[in-house]
Amino acid sequence: MSGTRADDRPLAGQVALVTGSSSGIGAATARALAGLGATVVVNSARSVAAGEALAAELPGASYLQADVADEAEARRLVAETVERHGRLDVLVNNAGTTRVIPHQDLEAASPAVWREILDVNVLGTWQVTVAAVPHLRASGQGQVVNVSSIAGERPSGSSIPYACSKAAVSHMTRLLASALGPAIRVNAVAPGMVETPWTASWEAVRTHVERTAPLARTGRPEDVAAAICGLVLSPYVTGEVLLVDGGLHLR
Repeated sequence: MSGTRADDRPLAGQVALVTGSSSGIGAATARALAGLGATVVVNSARSVAAGEALAAELPGASYLQADVADEAEARRLVAETVERHGRLDVLVNNAGTTRVIPHQDLEAASPAVWREILDVNVLGTWQVTVAAVPHLRASGQGQVVNVSSIAGERPSGSSIPYACSKAAVSHMTRLLASALGPAIRVNAVAPGMVETPWTASWEAVRTHVERTAPLARTGRPEDVAAAICGLVLSPYVTGEVLLVDGGLHLR
């Protein structure tokens, strides 16, 4: 028999929430999870039209606007996901923000900048995860994939506050994997330079990666989405932070 039935897809019947998924890595991840059979909830804090358009592309998907940095909105996001779709099996914490500040410019990395970045990248990840845990546990196969960064694993990144926030996400991943197993798996990806709206003007970084990384190119959102899906489909992996940087860390 030719063709693929919906129930042949590995995530058929599961519900996946991808935060910050109106564009870039999040949008690519939403499409990839839908391709594996998941019903996807697309989310953004501000880009409503883009989020709604993406959800309209994906079978059974829906869009929910929420700012994960706000605890009440983070909890509402999870609650409405479960209300609409009846369950939650996969959470991808992709929502994030940054500020481009040279590492030597300590004054520019003000406490206000630190709070802005930490509120989204660290507290946002924590708040959505905490709200999701009861539903992920009820799933029987629940899991979380966080989007960290090579900047959280190496002394690099768009700013020191950003790099520190991603280091926190990476370590949070390991701590949560230990705390929530065996009911819930928790992993992370740590992308290097990826072609997204954030990085469109980063010509110097792009040139460096192309000249230095073993794979001799920058990443695409689909590359990171593939790594996320690989973790989602790996039932005996938890607590891992997977570098997705074309081998740049080797150089």
